[in-house]
Amino acid sequence: MSGPIIMVVRDLLLCDRDPLLKSLDTVVVTVSISQPVAPSVKKPAKKSVIAPAIPNDPILEVILHDTVIFPEGGGQPTDTGLITTTSDGTEWEVLQAKRHGGHAVHYVRVKNGDVDKALLAFSPGANVTIALGQEGYDRRYDHMSMHTSQHLLSALLESRLELPTLSWSLTTYPSPCYVEIPRGMSSEEVISIQTEANRLVFEGRRVHIEVAELDRAQEKPVTIPDSGRAIGKGLPDDYTGGVKRVVVIDGVDRNPCCGTHLPSLHNLQLFLLPHTDALARSTTTTARLYFLAGPRLITYLTSSHNLLTSTASTLSCGAPQVPERVTQVVEERRRSEKRLSDIEAELGQYLAKQMANEMVQTANGDLFKRHIHRTDDSGNTLGFLSAISLAFAALAETTQPYLIVLTSSPSSQTTSSTTIVLLFGSDDKKVKEVGDGLKTKLGVKGGGKGIKWSGKYTGVWKEAKESVALDELLGGI
Repeated sequence: MSGPIIMVVRDLLLCDRDPLLKSLDTVVVTVSISQPVAPSVKKPAKKSVIAPAIPNDPILEVILHDTVIFPEGGGQPTDTGLITTTSDGTEWEVLQAKRHGGHAVHYVRVKNGDVDKALLAFSPGANVTIALGQEGYDRRYDHMSMHTSQHLLSALLESRLELPTLSWSLTTYPSPCYVEIPRGMSSEEVISIQTEANRLVFEGRRVHIEVAELDRAQEKPVTIPDSGRAIGKGLPDDYTGGVKRVVVIDGVDRNPCCGTHLPSLHNLQLFLLPHTDALARSTTTTARLYFLAGPRLITYLTSSHNLLTSTASTLSCGAPQVPERVTQVVEERRRSEKRLSDIEAELGQYLAKQMANEMVQTANGDLFKRHIHRTDDSGNTLGFLSAISLAFAALAETTQPYLIVLTSSPSSQTTSSTTIVLLFGSDDKKVKEVGDGLKTKLGVKGGGKGIKWSGKYTGVWKEAKESVALDELLGGI
């Protein structure tokens, strides 16, 4: 390339003109050492795509004559890829690409920390090949699929239902993306929009870009409705590209955008999740409508099919019978839990009655003290022990003082196992005294108020050690 090397402006880059192209032979225009920038304090949107982090390693900022690497913009995140220097065949990793003014800057990782060698390799005028690579192309194709789908969805929501898109989020693959709209939608509205979108997809409506000279004086201000959320985005104040791109879906939409888009709606079948999530803010209530298309839709369908097949196999039924069988299993579980609750209540009454009878038989006016240890793998051990304490309190003689400790451990214990401890009695001072002893002598963590105290012991509860120590503690009261 003879003469001075110029840079293609941001909105005329090859990644925009031919978004399906994977590589390009081009020339270095400028190179400089990247200066570290303080991290942004702004939190990214939940689940949104986050640009690959810039490491603390030396980084070069490289501007090329043209590029297939998309610099973030239009709600679409940056591409990643590789640059191969022709002189020595070395591959360099492109971590990010960003727009600086009207040009795309590539952030290139320096190999082995050798900055001088890297600066020499990227000397202005050096021939290089820049490529997305398969991983980078898959990332780009996913982003394009969701971005073009968003334009189609937003256009139909506004033209059919007068629902402007307040914002949208290109989430991390393979999560559904969403558009934020002023209100929720009924199932019928969702189905009608989805049906119309897919009619246009089946027709294969063409998507193309129109570029015009930028006249900032003619730019309309961003609309801000009653919701307070800006609809669309104006051009950045530092944009110096001199051109304005408009994405056109034939017969459907014309919308300014600097992102990459598929050249056609073909094979971009759109699926809308049949519900909206309401978002309540201080002054307004909006909603999110989630959607899938392209690779994400294939992944979603594959995952859903695998889950359904696995569930059907577990339930020993065909896929169509899964909802019915799940309902049956849930009902059976509910009945089983009710039976278990009734049995535990009966057992609690029985154990409480045993202790109450024993207290009556040994009644001599002295403090009745007992420790009972159980093995229990149920999910509500403390609830069962509490049921025993309540039943005992109802049966106990009001004139007979008592102090009882109930402990329960799982059948299979490890060093991280939890033993539940419940202490109750007729004298709150004695309950506190034993509770303090459990903390200091056995390491039980817990507390209580009045005549009841509960806690947890972590580790293996041994009858010959922990139970003996607890019995000795009670014996000293």
